[in-house]
Amino acid sequence: MPDSMLSAATPAPHWFPKLLLALYLIEFGVLAINPADRGTWWAENLPILLIVGALVGLYLRGIRFSNTAYLLMSVLIFMHTVGGHYTFEKVPFDWFNNLFGFKRNMYDRVAHFSVGFYAFPIIELTDRFGTIRSRFISYLFPLCVIGTVAMAYELIEWVYAEVAGGSAGAAFLGSQGDIWDAQKDMLADTSGAVVALLIYALSSRKNNW
Repeated sequence: MPDSMLSAATPAPHWFPKLLLALYLIEFGVLAINPADRGTWWAENLPILLIVGALVGLYLRGIRFSNTAYLLMSVLIFMHTVGGHYTFEKVPFDWFNNLFGFKRNMYDRVAHFSVGFYAFPIIELTDRFGTIRSRFISYLFPLCVIGTVAMAYELIEWVYAEVAGGSAGAAFLGSQGDIWDAQKDMLADTSGAVVALLIYALSSRKNNW
């Protein structure tokens, strides 16, 4: 395996992922108090709890990621927990929206962008274990995984919105009246994956120097 792959996939020191987990638990506990809508809060937090549980399980089994990977993965976890408390449409995000002149609350779109950051740990693992020999495929694979996850989550949002109905369904869907919201969310997901893969490529080159 090339040195660049090994250096980019170095497991993180024990304290960093534990620190991130502690911060998440504090955030989760605080934002569990009086959310805007308890049903939406459960719906938004359940997938994040599953992700955190999976990462903890992998860590305990000795499958660990680099500090960069943990940091990138934590962005979605922290942002999504905030979105679950307020509902994504109502998160105080005016400073960002006004800065770029957006007429809708773009907090959910930024959160979707951070979903793509999970492409980094995916390629990190495939490189570490030498799963994919082709360099082109090793970068294409995590991009396709993120695209598939993005599409699947939009379907879940649609089904939940249909079943829950009313304000709870609308809050979870978070389209804010945009008929192309699902497509834009998927674009944000895959765009985040492209950025994460670029970061991985640059960090691999830097470590190889």
